[in-house]
Amino acid sequence: MPFKIFECKAAHLVSGKNAEDAAYQYLLEQGLKPVGRNFRCKLGELDILMRDGQALVIVEVRYRKTSRYGTAAETVTVAKQSRIIAATYCFLSSSPHYKDCPIRFDVVALSGDGNMNWIKNAF
Repeated sequence: MPFKIFECKAAHLVSGKNAEDAAYQYLLEQGLKPVGRNFRCKLGELDILMRDGQALVIVEVRYRKTSRYGTAAETVTVAKQSRIIAATYCFLSSSPHYKDCPIRFDVVALSGDGNMNWIKNAF
């Protein structure tokens, strides 16, 4: 009898995916247009890519169950920003039709109590 293999993910990965899904849906509701999700390259990962008018919007999604050790937005450090920018260059080199678009970096920060904070032009 064949058996089915279930993929088990760590709780923090499930929470992160749920946060990304919630942020993505919220941004769609705000009128942004989808470009892609989870773009990965050797330099990093871009969670969500959207269009807002002519601008290409790179969205970093952060989730924290509690703000005991800082808010979700505070976890987007200078080092994290550098990796996002580097991954953006990688994306632009693989998608040249976006090279002339203005670029904006946003953060969507979610907390365990359901609060969502969309920070436009975060860095």
